[in-house]
Amino acid sequence: MENFDELERKIAEEMRKVYSPKVIEHFQNPRNLGSIPSPDGFGRVIGPCGDTMQVYLKIKDDYILEVKFLTDGCGTSLASGSMLTELVRGKSISEALRITPDDILNALGGLPEESVHCAFLASDTLKEAMKDYLAFKNEPWKRVYTHR
Repeated sequence: MENFDELERKIAEEMRKVYSPKVIEHFQNPRNLGSIPSPDGFGRVIGPCGDTMQVYLKIKDDYILEVKFLTDGCGTSLASGSMLTELVRGKSISEALRITPDDILNALGGLPEESVHCAFLASDTLKEAMKDYLAFKNEPWKRVYTHR
């Protein structure tokens, strides 16, 4: 048991050298992880490294009431998706559409250069979910014919 505790301590020490406290917190305790049944907006994007992210939105009166995400990616994908959900909850559609990868990076306290693409993945997936919402907003009957 002592060897395991020592190994865990060393791993945590190495993580603190590379990642901000915010990244570590969101990786270890992701917010809003999961899916939403019958979402108003849904996006799925595969990033350049092969990670996939999905974003689910519940929207009322053009405000995001609920947002959840799933990813099969690494810890920085998990942290980026988690931070994204915190940034968009309660925002209007127009406010959410203005969220950029830099907003996610700044909120996380930065990412190593090789992980910056994870913030782009989160932002791109949100934009796909928003595009899905806007496409069916005025013609909701079309959603019946859309397979997810």
